Amino acid sequence: MKAVRVWFYIFILLAVLYLAAILFNATSLQFYLKPALLLPLMTAASISRDFQNKYLLLAALAFSCTGDILLLFVFRDPVYFILGLCSFLLAHIAYIILFIKELRKAKATFEIRKNALVVITIYLATLLLILIPHLAGLTIPVLVYAIVISIMFYMAWLLSAYWPKPASVLLFTGALSFILSDSLLAVDKFYHPLPLAGFLIMLTYLYAQYSLVKGCLTGAPVLHAAT
Repeated sequence: MKAVRVWFYIFILLAVLYLAAILFNATSLQFYLKPALLLPLMTAASISRDFQNKYLLLAALAFSCTGDILLLFVFRDPVYFILGLCSFLLAHIAYIILFIKELRKAKATFEIRKNALVVITIYLATLLLILIPHLAGLTIPVLVYAIVISIMFYMAWLLSAYWPKPASVLLFTGALSFILSDSLLAVDKFYHPLPLAGFLIMLTYLYAQYSLVKGCLTGAPVLHAAT
């Protein structure tokens, strides 16, 4: 659908502008541009006629957009970080439900993939071992968030085995990029400041959202048409 592609191009343009604003320390541009970053992806999802679970996708994007906005005000009160964390937690839950529904439509067997579980468990254990001594009162919220995003990545990994390429690659790399973005944010905030942290966190985050949305809007309709 041509109109959908146009909105993807608009998102890429906004993403490039935002990343450039980070590199050039244009804080005012970052502040006003960030709330609009996901709007083109939300528009692309809303006008898509083929993706049956687009309302879950829109919910995930809406919660993510809300989280983006809340995190802009962390400098005023740390409570905005907790609220932003909750918003992104809901976004990941929406993605999890979406992936489960798509797995059912693909008539997946939900076989437990030991390699995926091992990789994700090692990631989760390593990250928490690094962070927990530095989390103070945020240990439980961060633990819950880390578990939920790990489940999101696992469900995306399972679903990628059933979707055709390139959608399967987009889905897997998007979920992986999301978990990488959140890991960079956690390490930078709680453990040790990272060089170019803001740029790397947003680069991986923006790719994650783009990749997940594009994968959903291209992969699922093809699969459903074939079944």
